Amino acid sequence: MATIIDVARLAGVSKTTVSRVINNYPHISADKKKQVLNAMEELGFTPNLSARRLRGQVATTIAVVVPKIVNPFFSYLVDAIEQVGYKNGYQTLICQTNEDKEKELAYLNLLKTKQADGIIMTSIENDWETIKPYIEYGPIVLCNEYVSRVDVPMIRVDQYQGTYVGVKHLIEQGHRKIAYCTGGLFTEFGKDKDRNHGYQRALEEAGIAVNPNWILVDKHTIEDGKLVMRQLLEMKDRPTAVFTGSDEIASGLMMAAKQAGLSVPGDLAILGFDDQPIAEVLEPALSTIRQPIEQMGRKAGEILLAMLEQADLEPAVYELPVELIVRKST
Repeated sequence: MATIIDVARLAGVSKTTVSRVINNYPHISADKKKQVLNAMEELGFTPNLSARRLRGQVATTIAVVVPKIVNPFFSYLVDAIEQVGYKNGYQTLICQTNEDKEKELAYLNLLKTKQADGIIMTSIENDWETIKPYIEYGPIVLCNEYVSRVDVPMIRVDQYQGTYVGVKHLIEQGHRKIAYCTGGLFTEFGKDKDRNHGYQRALEEAGIAVNPNWILVDKHTIEDGKLVMRQLLEMKDRPTAVFTGSDEIASGLMMAAKQAGLSVPGDLAILGFDDQPIAEVLEPALSTIRQPIEQMGRKAGEILLAMLEQADLEPAVYELPVELIVRKST
């Protein structure tokens, strides 16, 4: 039975070139591709992905680490990454951490055990110094992450600007009592610190002091949004607007506000973040900050595949723009 080495010898190319032709790598010359395909046909060689993986001859799998795949943001992100991988001959393995540090490390070990050839991390739970050693075993790309000092490519959006513009919009609508929901903590070193700074800057420019009672941390889901609304209703001094960390939180807020007999935006203006499809179908339609999710996923996939092809690719930060989408909820 012919092997990949036999194909390489007959075609007069390296084993790596044969692997790249099999996996539809870009940047393979037409002549070399033809030589390899002709040799494969002459030898009757059919690639067996499982066998080639066991022999360590070719990369076929990338892993995407997400906190929760049920969050639509991460679902759309993974969809874009998977499409890039599939078009280039790669399978995509989805790894859900549920924000668990140990699970995250277990998935990083996929690089060490050669079960994944590269990893895209869309949210990190451990400190970067804990994750950094795994670079030795394969390429890592950060997508939707905001670590200050890293040694790998990072695809991100301007969270600071998105939050600043969103809060400024609420201020321009006449609001001075603005609550703030964050998926992390309201600290200098929290994972949402860029958003925190954007919120603080917008208030400071308008001469508005931060009210600690209106800072709501560790909020992620529709249920969290409902809980936030209940918290607001119990306050003697209630905010008139809420900047939320996601459209999911905003959706929960809106549902609970209606149940409490409040008018949106009359009694409470609500601003989302992401611009998921649900934003347009809510009643009233949700004003939100649009993130280019599909573009982020495509870019992350393309950069990881480029790193698999070119090991010495210089790490860079790719920052994509956000956009304020004004609808009826503000």
